[in-house]
Amino acid sequence: MQAMVLHRPADIRSSPLIFEEVPAPAPGPDEILIRVSVCGICRTDLHVIEAELPPQKSPVIPGHQIVGSVEAVGTNVRSFRSGDRVGIAWLRRTCGTCDFCRTGRENLCPSARFTGYHEDGGFATAAVVPASFAYPIPATFADEEAAPLLCAGIIGFRALRLSGIQPGQRLGLYGFGAAAHLAIQVARHWGCEVYVCSLKAEHQAMAREMGARWAGEAVAMPPKKLHASIIFAPAGELVPPALRALEQGGTLALAGIHMSAIPSLDYDREVFGERVIRSVTANTKQDGVDFLRVAAEIPIRPRTTSFRLDEANRALQSLKAGTINGSGVLVMP
Repeated sequence: MQAMVLHRPADIRSSPLIFEEVPAPAPGPDEILIRVSVCGICRTDLHVIEAELPPQKSPVIPGHQIVGSVEAVGTNVRSFRSGDRVGIAWLRRTCGTCDFCRTGRENLCPSARFTGYHEDGGFATAAVVPASFAYPIPATFADEEAAPLLCAGIIGFRALRLSGIQPGQRLGLYGFGAAAHLAIQVARHWGCEVYVCSLKAEHQAMAREMGARWAGEAVAMPPKKLHASIIFAPAGELVPPALRALEQGGTLALAGIHMSAIPSLDYDREVFGERVIRSVTANTKQDGVDFLRVAAEIPIRPRTTSFRLDEANRALQSLKAGTINGSGVLVMP
């Protein structure tokens, strides 16, 4: 099979992903083999490639927003059959027996394994995944639309849940990339007023076009206090101004898997008043199931920019530079 392989972590500007022919994986008894159609790119891929997340496997094939069709199933698999269209997300395996797994919080499982990090992912023409962690894809979505739903969408949905935002309330979004441009569609469906802070003028314009009540610069103060906010940008310096923009009792959800250092906080200005800071750690399987159902009901319409598989370095360079509006997607040959 063809794949973009990372042999050693490096700055994405050095184009460290190598286009190679590698052996195709074979599914284990509880796994399915997928012929990959598309794979979304994600900031988490950058964190893996640039070793902002501690390296776990070398070499490794990144990518964890995978859409394709089932090509083969393991001997124990009954939930899928050849030809089914499925998605593979970041969370790919947990122990199933710890306290977290037994209480529906498998995203916190200490033995969790992640796609494109602990095991090879979807920057390739084929991939395997445990059948219990594969998602049927709603028919309303084309493959390229479905790919960003599998991480950007699911994580944005979990962040909305953990922020505690209620229908009709005011929501802040910091950063307006792949996840935020999907989360705003859910929030608007719920009747929320959305206020967006983003570094780039073109992202602010896109936010207004998608229904934001207001959009301003990254550290600008929204014109109204917010009931809840989500920081999607991996920038710890946004935490103090985001807290200052919250109503008393509001929650600030931090949706990134990696974030730069958070500056010291002024207790009176930024924390007092029962304001809450809450991190978002991966997602549960139920988050994925619930989000894909809601996404199909709305229906969400992701905005995507397509790249060939062998253009993965260039795609991720564009992602890091913030020049992709919406989500980038790799299309297999």
